Amino acid sequence: MKVGLFPGSFDPFHNGHLEIVERASRLFDEVVVAALRNPQKGAPLFDLEERQSMLEEVVAHLPSVRIVSVSTLLVYVASDVGASAIVRGLRAVSDFEAEMQMAQMNNHLSGVETIFIPTSPEWSFVASKLVREVWRFGGDVSAFVPKPVAEALQAKYEERGPELKGGEDG
Repeated sequence: MKVGLFPGSFDPFHNGHLEIVERASRLFDEVVVAALRNPQKGAPLFDLEERQSMLEEVVAHLPSVRIVSVSTLLVYVASDVGASAIVRGLRAVSDFEAEMQMAQMNNHLSGVETIFIPTSPEWSFVASKLVREVWRFGGDVSAFVPKPVAEALQAKYEERGPELKGGEDG
């Protein structure tokens, strides 16, 4: 069985991510989406459990996709899930350099290959960082994220709104 592992912080998961999962599900018998804790990205908006729950709801229409959340080295996750390959989406040429280095390191450490899937032009400008930025200032991000994620973002904004913008003057 061919298993594709699609890792990311997915904070939040957006439509570009969903496109990659849907396309990968046509290439692999099973796709494991791994929500990872990335300490280099600072404090997450959603904790791992929240991200896993949202992801499960978003990909429920894809029976060959399962979700895991982990805080460990990616090659360990690949081994644990029996991944045939790591799947990575590329939005632009600027993504390629960092992705290529990670692919080479992962291959050197474990022998696992990385498959790059280019994002369609419709989503090539969407990044979790940009979604968070627009959201923090009260912008409508519903066109960029699946409905369950938009609902979770709205709930989080209602809970933490004034603190997100730095208070009334921020």
